[in-house]
Parts: sequence; structure tokens; C-alpha cells
Amino acid sequence: MQIGGVDEAGRGPLAGPVVAAAVVLAPGQIIAGVRDSKQLSARRREALFDVIRREAVSFAIGHADVAEIDDLNILHASMLAMRRAVERLDVMPERLRIDGNRAPDIPGYVGSTETVVGGDRLCPAIAAASILAKVVRDREMLRLDARFPQYGFAQHKGYPTAAHRETLQRFGPCPEHRRSFRPVRLALEAAGASA
Repeated sequence: MQIGGVDEAGRGPLAGPVVAAAVVLAPGQIIAGVRDSKQLSARRREALFDVIRREAVSFAIGHADVAEIDDLNILHASMLAMRRAVERLDVMPERLRIDGNRAPDIPGYVGSTETVVGGDRLCPAIAAASILAKVVRDREMLRLDARFPQYGFAQHKGYPTAAHRETLQRFGPCPEHRRSFRPVRLALEAAGASA
């Protein structure tokens, strides 16, 4: 049975999109070195990115941008990104395994769907998806760093580090900050109060 793994990257950051990936592996297929993206260095993820794309039966990426995150909330935006990734697959698997405890609604998908808590450690297809999603999102944050260098996106990737919070207070939010997230909202209110 072909298994499709789905995972996302970027639920916790204060800025940038949430990115999901779907990866379909052949029955019993294991790609050497693939495991939970959080257990790998950035260099190792980059190397595996090309291996996964070459060896997987099919793969696809889906995004939800900052406006969608603010409009829908981060959970629903994550589900939307996952749905978009699955809908873009060239080969639909017989079973989809979704990392976490919530599965997106995928109209027209006729296979079975299961959620797997900690799936990036337990399912090779989810682990592969976690790597693709993380690499694509990190690359996107490097592009945002070039557009908004004062925020340090290349270093923290939008996560709420002390350095990021400090630049947020100093410069106020940029267009790629998630206004629905409390630290960004507070920075906006502070900027409005001092104007």
C-alpha cells in the first residue's frame, strides 16, 4: 500500500507563511537518513531535500500566507496548507498519514486518512514531508530576510526568540508579521500609542 505522509512547518512563528508538504512513498520504502526534521541540522535537511524529491513516488508543497493565517487562525491555515499539498500530488496514495491529531478535509480524496501524533518520528513518509516543509519554509524566510533585514529572519525564521521580540518592539511589525498573534498585536498597539 502506498502511504502519503503530510506535515507542516511554521505554526509557531510570528511571521511568514505556514508551509505543508505531502510525500508519497512506495510500499515499504525507506529513504536513508530521513527522520524528523527537528533532529537534523539545516545542512543535512538541505541534502535530504533533493534526495526525497528524487526518490519519492510523488511530493507536493502547499502554503497558507500571513493574510490567510490572520483570517482563518493558525490551525485552520495549517489544515488549508496541508489540503493544498495533498491536492497537488501527481499520485494519490491509498492512505494518508497526517502528523498530529487533526486531519484536513480533502474533498474528492477517496483513500483512508489517519492522524499520527509524533508521526515525524514514527512514519517515514511523514518524516520526509517534515523535511520538505521545513526546508521550503526556511528558504522563504531567507527571502523575507532580504526584504526586511532589520528583523533577523535568517537567524530565527520568524520564531518568537528574544532577539525577534526586541526587533518587533523597536521597528513594529512588517507586512509579513501575523497580526493575529499576541506579541505582534501588542507591538502594533505600542506603535500606535507612541505615534
